[in-house]
Amino acid sequence: MADEKPYRPNVGIALFNASGQVLIGRRFRDDGPEIILPGLEWQMPQGGIDADENPRDAVMRELWEETSVANATYLGETDWLTYDFPPFTAPSSHRLAKFRGQRQKWFALRFAGSDDEIDPLTPRNGQPAEFDTWRWERLDRVADLVVPFRRDVYRTVAQHFAKFAG
Repeated sequence: MADEKPYRPNVGIALFNASGQVLIGRRFRDDGPEIILPGLEWQMPQGGIDADENPRDAVMRELWEETSVANATYLGETDWLTYDFPPFTAPSSHRLAKFRGQRQKWFALRFAGSDDEIDPLTPRNGQPAEFDTWRWERLDRVADLVVPFRRDVYRTVAQHFAKFAG
């Protein structure tokens, strides 16, 4: 049955600082298929694309909602990438229960602000905080810090955006 479900449209964000590192956040809660495993709580910001929303608009909205960052410039983007959610039990009313996984377009952005602008804890647009802390990390190391079902996508993103890394 999972194969019959659609993928959720989603954007991913590789936010690069001046040193070529990317921003990652540590997830602090388990939300259905967005499972957190011990030691694998880190990820780059990502989020759903609203109905009739352009992915370039979605990426800036999601970046702001999850990190408070508004000062970033466009560097590039990937083609659409997908990953399947692992099996999970949740009521059919769960916001992700109707999806097989996520179909993502990843964007590389250059951070143009200062680190004190980054605030993952304050809810914005009525969305709960997803990260309890953040840090800058080398892009080529991030795939080893995420849950296994996302690793192939993260490796593809790292290859595609390597030219922006330090």
